[in-house]
Amino acid sequence: MSSFGYLCHFQTDNGDEFFANCSSTSPVIGSSVIAYPTYEELVQGQNSSAVTISKLLPPLPPTNNSIYCVGLNYRSHAKEANLNVPANPPVWTKPPAALASPDETIPISRFCASHLPDWEAGELVFVTSRECRDVTPEQASQYILGYTVGNDLSCRFFQLPEQSGGQFFYAKAFDKFAPIGPVLVSPDVFAKTRTSATLVTRINGVVKQDTVIGKDMIFSPERVLSWMSQSTTIPAYTVVMTGTPAGAGVFQTPRQLLKDGDHIEVEISGLGTLKNVVRFEEGQDSIFYFCIQSVL
Repeated sequence: MSSFGYLCHFQTDNGDEFFANCSSTSPVIGSSVIAYPTYEELVQGQNSSAVTISKLLPPLPPTNNSIYCVGLNYRSHAKEANLNVPANPPVWTKPPAALASPDETIPISRFCASHLPDWEAGELVFVTSRECRDVTPEQASQYILGYTVGNDLSCRFFQLPEQSGGQFFYAKAFDKFAPIGPVLVSPDVFAKTRTSATLVTRINGVVKQDTVIGKDMIFSPERVLSWMSQSTTIPAYTVVMTGTPAGAGVFQTPRQLLKDGDHIEVEISGLGTLKNVVRFEEGQDSIFYFCIQSVL
């Protein structure tokens, strides 16, 4: 039995961090909640106090783990990319510095803004509860702490075969390119809506992705975690982004890429809505227009 239904991680006005078992997927900034200084104290029910939510943080205990990601895990996305469905989940990682918070403004550097920044967008995310290795798909659910919403931001130019040999890491590893949140929902609570859960991504209010996860996803979270863990130790509190459905910007007709000030919303029923704004704080080079032509 989980010690929370909707885990919220946040800061108060003075910068102190707390964890709370919130009542829904939408913690309210400015609201007062009973919270704990650490996740361990929340589990133990010790040292609680009433504090006010000032800023949401990624909904998991502090970690310096790499973020695992899965590619081609939706039939619709494989089809739009004209790629074959692989026999096993394609896995790569983002560095810890890629993690970003719900409601956080994502600063896109001039370098990234000039190389086909794409929302890639909506992803079902899970977080591991404890260290694991060599688990079977049947065992995997015992190692999942909860589920949340994620956004796999990307610089598509660096996924071109002539740029990086077709590998994904460099294009997706930039700072703040993995926002997640707003809360971590326990497996027991998410089980009520998981079978029928929908994933919807909106850019400036316009729907770009809309799918039923259970009908479109190829490899389940349990299958993904099992595959990741073969002969590999997966630490506790590892964030795993499980892939995106059709609707990524570079596959739109005509192609659409992120612009300065774009508002991104990813909503998964039962998990809430992850909201972020991107800012090209350093501007954008003219190479951006060359990049667009190179992929047309």
